[in-house]
Amino acid sequence: MRKHFAIRKVISEREVELPETHFVEIMKIAEEEKGVISLGPGEPDFVTPKHIRDYAKKMLDKGYTHYTAIGGMSEVKEVIAKKLKRKNRIDASPEEIIITVGGKEAILLSLMVLVDPGESVIVPNPGYMMYIPMIESLNGVPLSVALSQNENFEYNIDKIKEILHTQKTRALILNSPSNPTGTVFNRKKLEEIADFAVENKLVVISDEAYEDFVYDGAKHVSIGSLNGMEEYVISIFTCSKSYAMPGFRIGYATGHPELIKAMTRLKLGTTLSTPTISQLAAVAALNGSNKPVKKMVSEYNRRRKLVMKRLNGISAFKTLEPRGAFYVFPNIEQFGMSSVKFSEFLLKKAKVLVVPGNEFGKYGEGFVRISYATAYEKIEEAMDRIEKLFREAF
Repeated sequence: MRKHFAIRKVISEREVELPETHFVEIMKIAEEEKGVISLGPGEPDFVTPKHIRDYAKKMLDKGYTHYTAIGGMSEVKEVIAKKLKRKNRIDASPEEIIITVGGKEAILLSLMVLVDPGESVIVPNPGYMMYIPMIESLNGVPLSVALSQNENFEYNIDKIKEILHTQKTRALILNSPSNPTGTVFNRKKLEEIADFAVENKLVVISDEAYEDFVYDGAKHVSIGSLNGMEEYVISIFTCSKSYAMPGFRIGYATGHPELIKAMTRLKLGTTLSTPTISQLAAVAALNGSNKPVKKMVSEYNRRRKLVMKRLNGISAFKTLEPRGAFYVFPNIEQFGMSSVKFSEFLLKKAKVLVVPGNEFGKYGEGFVRISYATAYEKIEEAMDRIEKLFREAF
């Protein structure tokens, strides 16, 4: 019989001190209760396009099942370099590219090469829920910049200056299009951020996971393409969103060759190499037809309009129209409940799952995230339920 001892005493502080989360609990309830419509997904609801799946099968049959070079296959890097030039206006040689296990590994490796214990990183708040835990797990200090709905959830440079630890701040995380707010930073704002980064010798970690999902004439601009930013940006991309390939776990990053070299050295001790078949599938994605991507973007835009129309029909919601990603981030303070209580209320009374805004940082309190990476008909039904509930309850 196994003997028990105080196991919590041997678990590291980095795990114990991670922020509290209600997301796992909410997801568990949603899975266990029948009839729940989830508006929580952070991944495309489309299947990976057929030409990508077929190519991956073909490569498997040819025996591509072994390790590759740590930083990625040279022929795949060549394809990525062409894509970066064509689509992002970024000039990058294979030596300036690393292929990672999803975009998340690229973010983590970037932080690992830039941040020593006690050093700080500027992060958007509300922002992607893993930025702060990643920094804290490295014994770094996240400097949260409060993003305001009144300012379109964009960085306010004056706010950043107020919290900047000049000697100890090493990086600034930028996420455009944004999760959870759907904000798309225009060129003028990016130039302002770029000037600030150069002035303060900060490296911008640019998370561009949702680069293809922009609407209403918005344009995605890579900050790494701006003049003079070659040494100040690590640009991070993924195939998970644009090509509906989350299960392939394939991402890539480009930046100064010394930074990429350092990231590659660290990857040796983590995942060693990105799955071979996923790298080859990325070739089919990046070289193949863009029609599946355009089809997805068009459908997400249709769903986005539906969600906005229905939310605007409920006066107590205050919603900024998102121009990117596949999320809406409405303000729910008028209902007199915290983000968690509101989410639990919706789940219990309407059987609709949304994500509490405080999961994305303390400045996300008073909001919830609604994902429209769900079938149009399900979104319609979910909005019907929400509308009915609030007619009866308020």
